[in-house]
Amino acid sequence: MSEYIHKSHNVSRLMYHIVFPAKYRKVIIDEQVDRVIKETCIEISKRYPINFLEIGTDKDHIHFLVQSVPRYSPTEIVRIIKSITAREVFKQCPEVKKKLWGGEFWSDGYYVATVSEHGNEDTIANYVKNQGNEYRKMYRGTEIEGQMSFTEIM
Repeated sequence: MSEYIHKSHNVSRLMYHIVFPAKYRKVIIDEQVDRVIKETCIEISKRYPINFLEIGTDKDHIHFLVQSVPRYSPTEIVRIIKSITAREVFKQCPEVKKKLWGGEFWSDGYYVATVSEHGNEDTIANYVKNQGNEYRKMYRGTEIEGQMSFTEIM
């Protein structure tokens, strides 16, 4: 379960759904590779402010639900996870390297999406759009009531 992360000047709850395909979409993630990746992720979370909430592997790709802090961009999180897990898989499962030409475990690409604790995009958009409505109701008939919404400006 995700938690609020308290730092000296911010409180955050940033979660990402990340998917990495194996290089060439090869079927190389077996039980041993799965174990190595998960153990490595535990070690990563001890060294970096990256919490692995869920890890789901398939034979040719892996899904992560991670939580981190604003200091780390999604790209930086991906770089950290990919580089360390690939190094450990090759070290602990040398037979995997023989199945891949070029010496890379992960494909260059990845998928990343933010995950909200409060709902989907429509819910958040509506919440943001309606900020200040209580304030506007108190001042009906004034200049504030006639303000345009963000979508009308765009």
